[in-house]
Amino acid sequence: MTVRAVPALSRGIAILRLLGRTRAPMGMKTIADALDLVPSTALHILRVLVAEELVKVDADKRYTLGTGTLALARASLESDDFPPRVQPHLDALSKRYGVTAIGLELPNLQHMIVVALSRSAAPVRLHVDVGSRFPTLISATGRCVAAFGSHPPAELEKRFKALRWDNAPSWPAWCKEVETTRRQGYSIDRDTYIAGVTIVSVPVLDGGALSRGIAAVGISGQLGRAHAIDLAHDMQAAARAVGQGTAIAR
Repeated sequence: MTVRAVPALSRGIAILRLLGRTRAPMGMKTIADALDLVPSTALHILRVLVAEELVKVDADKRYTLGTGTLALARASLESDDFPPRVQPHLDALSKRYGVTAIGLELPNLQHMIVVALSRSAAPVRLHVDVGSRFPTLISATGRCVAAFGSHPPAELEKRFKALRWDNAPSWPAWCKEVETTRRQGYSIDRDTYIAGVTIVSVPVLDGGALSRGIAAVGISGQLGRAHAIDLAHDMQAAARAVGQGTAIAR
């Protein structure tokens, strides 16, 4: 399906995403420069977003996300049954293994989106909240997407080469890791995406299609290989239960 471009809409979405990433108030010129927009164009779009309560502006003419985005986010989460179904499993995984457990939406090859979260008490060098977005192909989840999705290899390679890692694998090495992920049904990223951090990920398949995943983040020194494999197996069981709509046993 060919999608017809709507420049004003695309620019408005880009502004909302920029304000969501930066969190701090931004002036109009800073926004325009960051997105390579003509200042007058940025101003017109910002005025519409302010009128729709998606953006608010303070006395110093600095912009932040408005409360209207909260209503949209709440409606989106409430219309999706994945977060409440996966949350008990995330809580159990986090408590048992001392990891931060994450439920992910995987809508495309651009970003994965955190939609459910259970934090561990351990400090982890990965800032994550519900609504956080990460490049889809990064780390263990990226290998699951490549292994269980149906994306063209050329597109995977293009996006893979744009990723930023602490210890980046080569493209051939990453492809071998994807094949391993396809065979075993899970992926473990140890110190590759973030030094000192281990990330385990499994796909959640719905009728064979991949659109969601479960990930767990822990400190490498506290999550040895055998422990990580045990975690991966428990995550696979959780993914199967979530895919079948099964509640966790209490």
